[in-house]
Amino acid sequence: MRNLRSYYSASIAEFLQQSSSEIIGIIHSNDISAETAIQQSNTWESEVQILKDQLRSFSDGRIIFEYTIPRMGKRVDAVVLYKNIVFLLEFKCGDTEYRQSTYDQVYDYALDLRNFQKESHDKLLVPIMVSTRAATITNVIRERDRVIEPLRCNAGNIADMISRVAAHYNESAFNYVAWENSEYLPTPTIVEAAQALYRGHNVHDITRSDAGAENLTVTTDEINRIIEHSKANGRKSICFVTGVPGAGKTLVGLNIAIQRSDAQQGEHAVFLSGNFPLVTVLQEALARDKVEQEKQRGNRVSKADALRSTSAFIQIIHKYRDSFIGNNNIPPERVAIFDEAQRAWTQDMIEKFMATKKGVSPFPYSEPEFLISTMDRHQDWAVVICLVGGGQEINTGEAGLPEWFDSLRRAFPDWDVYITPQLNDNEYRRGRSWSSMLNGLHTFERDKLHLATSVRSFRTPDLAAFVKAVLDADTDEAKMLYQRIKDKYPIVITRDLNKAKDWVRDHCQGTTRYGLLTSSGALRLKPEGIFVKNEISVANWFLNGKDDVRSSYMLEDVVSEFDIQGLELDYSVVAWDADYRYVDGEWTYNNFVGNRWNNVSSEERRLYLKNAYRVLLTRARQGMAIFVPAGSDHDQTRKREWYDGIYGYLKDIGIEQL
Repeated sequence: MRNLRSYYSASIAEFLQQSSSEIIGIIHSNDISAETAIQQSNTWESEVQILKDQLRSFSDGRIIFEYTIPRMGKRVDAVVLYKNIVFLLEFKCGDTEYRQSTYDQVYDYALDLRNFQKESHDKLLVPIMVSTRAATITNVIRERDRVIEPLRCNAGNIADMISRVAAHYNESAFNYVAWENSEYLPTPTIVEAAQALYRGHNVHDITRSDAGAENLTVTTDEINRIIEHSKANGRKSICFVTGVPGAGKTLVGLNIAIQRSDAQQGEHAVFLSGNFPLVTVLQEALARDKVEQEKQRGNRVSKADALRSTSAFIQIIHKYRDSFIGNNNIPPERVAIFDEAQRAWTQDMIEKFMATKKGVSPFPYSEPEFLISTMDRHQDWAVVICLVGGGQEINTGEAGLPEWFDSLRRAFPDWDVYITPQLNDNEYRRGRSWSSMLNGLHTFERDKLHLATSVRSFRTPDLAAFVKAVLDADTDEAKMLYQRIKDKYPIVITRDLNKAKDWVRDHCQGTTRYGLLTSSGALRLKPEGIFVKNEISVANWFLNGKDDVRSSYMLEDVVSEFDIQGLELDYSVVAWDADYRYVDGEWTYNNFVGNRWNNVSSEERRLYLKNAYRVLLTRARQGMAIFVPAGSDHDQTRKREWYDGIYGYLKDIGIEQL
């Protein structure tokens, strides 16, 4: 029987007694790859021989080869459990130097286990990079949050390093086999999730299995039931999936799109989003991953070919929409998933666009109505899935949820409409009465279509509620929630941008991703070196490594709510400008035009500004630093009192000051 957690596992005593050929045979038998390169086989032989030589004096402990890290889709070359310490070994056989990429790789393994493996939360984790032919160097043992900074070894001093660490610590005993088989509760980023799903995993494989986040699977199953019911009964259905920021709505949508695309012939699905940065980043990430996966298999696939494939799976909603204008073509897809459905365009917005950009006039439909109409062209059944975020409309012309219901009432009253009780919240209704929205429609309430727990902020489920309280100027609620989350999810405030950057860098290890965020209206942060109007490549910003000046790691280029919505970082620096000010116990709304700030009187534009900060403050998975400038006595566009009001409010909530 294959071991799904590792390719080989035994006590060190058993490992030393077995022949190398027997051990290699077991490793091969558990390797489920269609083909394993000769180079990999040779590497395993080298690792086994090196560890047999290095561990020959060890009388106890356990050794594991190719131990899985599910969230990352990777395996640790070797794990040594010794003196109640977890040693993680990443081998680079033949390397004569210690590479930064290997350092980050093995560091990431340790951090992943600490964050997501139940039995590793309180264990001492020691990542070791083994460049087999590199020179011996002196290692300094530095620990942070029960993780040792990666140590550098060659083929000849692994045992010495393990023994040195073991002598330095006196750890509580634990069951090695129980650790090996420990529950793993991963929380992937949307990029990691998309890559894993695209490789053939499902949402259950890559997400947490604890009660707090199990509704990802529950919601996916409920949607599949609705699809099967619609298919069996020849019904056209639309269902609205709701959830708090970071709850995994996009992840559910991607999972459904892949599942239904692999279903019976004639049933296809497409994932559509109006979020250009999200689509760009996901398409690029999937393409890069596909090229790398094929390379590991010994195949050459061009980036352009990979992009063509991934672009068919994830599409910009506007391009998809335009392909059905002026014709009666029936979509090949029976299931269409619309991400961030609340951002679909109003009739006025799309009419202006069609007249100026496409030469189509008149255009008497809102975007929701037209998109439903394309799926309505099917004669028997079709399903539309709307992924909806409450309080996340951030741009002029975004219709919000009510327009979907108005469209159904106007043109598609026979469709089955599946809703959640949470849609009755004003963040979704935007001031409309619940009864008027549902009037005349075939509605079915399904609790399971709501995702109540943020999986983005895996350290605390209360971040979204805290941010809501802050933006609602509910000081008492914000104070209470901050005390609840502060130990698990650190938040700090500062008047010094460099301090904020240093704090984020100090909290990040391995390839933990961080970046600089601000609102699109933050036009008076220029004196602080923050230029929100600079054009950037979002794919490079989100995906490139620490050595690339275009990446988020440099904390040079800033992204706005339009770039970051639907995506996430591990840590963020949020720069707060005077567009959203706290004055006399309430927020005021402002936009900068020419050389002055103007009051925003439109309720719709006020909502967009509030939601912009909601997006910014909910992007980080593990913690954030908020930078509020000091302002200036010599610049009427940066008055100190404006920024002091914001800072004073955040300070009053109790947020730690740097």
